[in-house]
Amino acid sequence: MTELELLGPRASGPALGSAVLKAVAEDFQVDEVLDIPLSGQGEHLWLWVEKRDLNTEEAARRLARAAGVPLKGISYAGLKDRQALTRQWFSLHLPGKADPDLAAAENESLRILQRTRHSRKLQRGAHSANGFTLRLTRLQADHTALDARLEQLRDQGVPNYFGAQRFGHAGGNVEEARHWAERQALPEQRNLRSRLLSSARSYLFNRVLAERVGDGSWQRAQVGDLLAFTDSRSFFPAGESECSDPRLGILDLHPTGPLWGEGLPASQGEAGALEQRIGEDQARLCQWLGNAALKQERRILRLPIARLTWHYPEPDILQLEFVLPAGCFATVVVRELVDLVPAGQTDSPCVF
Repeated sequence: MTELELLGPRASGPALGSAVLKAVAEDFQVDEVLDIPLSGQGEHLWLWVEKRDLNTEEAARRLARAAGVPLKGISYAGLKDRQALTRQWFSLHLPGKADPDLAAAENESLRILQRTRHSRKLQRGAHSANGFTLRLTRLQADHTALDARLEQLRDQGVPNYFGAQRFGHAGGNVEEARHWAERQALPEQRNLRSRLLSSARSYLFNRVLAERVGDGSWQRAQVGDLLAFTDSRSFFPAGESECSDPRLGILDLHPTGPLWGEGLPASQGEAGALEQRIGEDQARLCQWLGNAALKQERRILRLPIARLTWHYPEPDILQLEFVLPAGCFATVVVRELVDLVPAGQTDSPCVF
């Protein structure tokens, strides 16, 4: 599957040039934003961990081995990129136990930066946002055009697509999900099941968003839309008055798209008709997701980019710093600027 099939059209116009992302881990840095006051006491040991070229699940396994606890005793808020320099929280359940010696978990790919106790474990999705520092190298693009595009993105946001990395190489996760959906069966392995269900939901959401980017309606509320605030998981229907809410204009309130599950999306009007059409076109996937007992949920269509700043350390390097809500993809911001090429090439686009 192509990038356009997995995501959808750009909203800001054609790419302004090309660049390399992730030539080294330091080019893609992520800092988890966790707004939870830690008490310093309790049966859970919380760790602020820096990882380099290491995915979250492997880091959890390494911490479990070093601490001598089962893997289910390790918790984290969200998965972070492997090919990156990331900092995130983990918690270890240690009832009645002293802090373990975790030196065996540490090396050049994992460092424990902070340790503290707390009364509760870290829940999935508990982080409110992620801070990003990205360096685009081997940049081939006009700085003036990039500056104008970045100012546009800061004011208008970008389509909140799920990034291509959600779907595996060339969309392999989606194709595998279709294979299971045709049989209306689920993999026994928990991680595989979760990955394929997530990929299928993300793909269907992207299909809806792609249509709305194509007709321009991703930026405005329509009667029958379901609206949500940037940092809220609840949503409410849009009538005539809600469609003119000033909070839409400041990127605080947004139209949403479906994350498929049991039943049908609750949207109505033009938005509901579009979602029904996508659902009918992808009926086997939608039925499969419903049979997996997933709930109908929503995701905002627009991605506001907070604290966006940029500069050029060198003429062929663009450094970006910004904050995104949890669960959103930095690569879809970059996609509105330039095509990405592999580190060893400069002439063929690539998606990370």
